Amino acid sequence: MESEKYKHIQLGKGDVGRYVLLPGDPFRTDLIARYFDEPQLVAHNREHKTWIGKLDGVPVAVTSTGMGGPSAAIAVEELIRCGADTFIRVGTAGPVRCPEDCDRYDGVIVTGSVRDEGTTVQYVPIEYPAIANRHVVEALVQAAARKGLHYAEGISQSKDSFYGELDPACSPEQARLLQRWEAWQKSGVMCSEMECAALFVVAALRGCRAGAIMNWGDMDKTIQTACDAIRLLIAAADQANG
Repeated sequence: MESEKYKHIQLGKGDVGRYVLLPGDPFRTDLIARYFDEPQLVAHNREHKTWIGKLDGVPVAVTSTGMGGPSAAIAVEELIRCGADTFIRVGTAGPVRCPEDCDRYDGVIVTGSVRDEGTTVQYVPIEYPAIANRHVVEALVQAAARKGLHYAEGISQSKDSFYGELDPACSPEQARLLQRWEAWQKSGVMCSEMECAALFVVAALRGCRAGAIMNWGDMDKTIQTACDAIRLLIAAADQANG
């Protein structure tokens, strides 16, 4: 398999470097690639579109995961097999704790996720936490601070049903959905999205690093912050290697 292209992302071993940004939307990869030096579109199959390039002379990539945990897990599994080991999810989310979060913060740097989805239970029991890597979180925090941006740090809810959140009345599970939403609010969950739990769990189980930065719709600030965080991680790796 090492000499072949992996089925879903259509990339092979060595096609990407260790650092990969992960938006959900394939079209968003084009926006992110604009911040790379020497950007090159190398694959687009199904929901997975990949550009490669460089930041500070080091190979980086951006691959779209599509929507939800199953496709995100597939993308991460195959990217790891291609050589990646450090991931930053770049996406949008809805506020949970209070609607005013959209005005108070530029978004959320996710430190961990509620596993309110079905993908990760296929990997490991539900008691296993979905936690972001502390070095990736710190790089995102530093990158945002250097730009004077105000991202909250906190927990996301990773779910499977978009309309279960947006329109719970359409579901026969309305009462349970509303009750659980209230529980997330009372427990300080910052935002709701669909991929972080899968990313964090798969990365941790494979010995890799992952983090996420979410926004309410303004992608440019978030993309720039994620790219700057990659630069900080590159610099830290260079320093560690002497």
